Amino acid sequence: MKPPPFRYERPETLDEAVALFAEHGDEAKILAGGQSLIPLLNFRLLRPSVLVDVNRIESLALRDGDTVGATVRQRAFVGHPLVDLALPYVGHYVTRNRGTVGGSVAHADASAELPLCLVALGGTIETSHGRRIAVEDFFVAHFTTTLQPDELLVSTTWPQAESVGFSEHALRHGDFALAACACAVTVENGAFASARVAVGAVVDRPSLLDLEIVGAPATAETAREAGARAATLVDPPGNLHASSAYLRHLTSVVVTRALEASL
Repeated sequence: MKPPPFRYERPETLDEAVALFAEHGDEAKILAGGQSLIPLLNFRLLRPSVLVDVNRIESLALRDGDTVGATVRQRAFVGHPLVDLALPYVGHYVTRNRGTVGGSVAHADASAELPLCLVALGGTIETSHGRRIAVEDFFVAHFTTTLQPDELLVSTTWPQAESVGFSEHALRHGDFALAACACAVTVENGAFASARVAVGAVVDRPSLLDLEIVGAPATAETAREAGARAATLVDPPGNLHASSAYLRHLTSVVVTRALEASL
């Protein structure tokens, strides 16, 4: 299938892009990597009247330490311990060559790996309105964020963590996750001093779980107990591939494995 007709704009600066969205609002969509957008257009699930290609905006393609510009390609986002664990699960190398970090976060797919990692790390989002949004306040639901119609994601900031872990289960490598977990923990005197454990795919947005492990021994047994508790904190609807009970079981498995990996 072919996409519906649209007007194509290719601004050179962020100000020009912001002006286009201020003019067109909900009728405009961003083209960055296009790995999610183009299929939606081809299936006529989206019918924007204006497509704004932001790939010529140099400021969006910059990386400064832990701050990553919106159009930095996923394949280029290396060197962060948690992202290095998760990135091989993001689609396939061909899509990672073109897909962008900011595009994945703004798309807000509840089963996506990069938004999940950003939640586990407690990252932030910088927007074209000058807002700095804590990641916990950014995701609202599946494919829904707190970005305004005329607001663009400019960059994301990925804090470092002492110890990290990631685990995902999908039908085939590269498929959408059935359940996934990313965690960032600190251990002091043999016990968990802090623990940010986030799950995706089994919830409507990447979400932190309170597993009550701070102060508990940093052992594989505690990881298994946390996994069992995690299964009681999610209520995923069943789907074509797995029942609700099986998805809860998978949640227990990926949480246990991610925490064990962090140790």
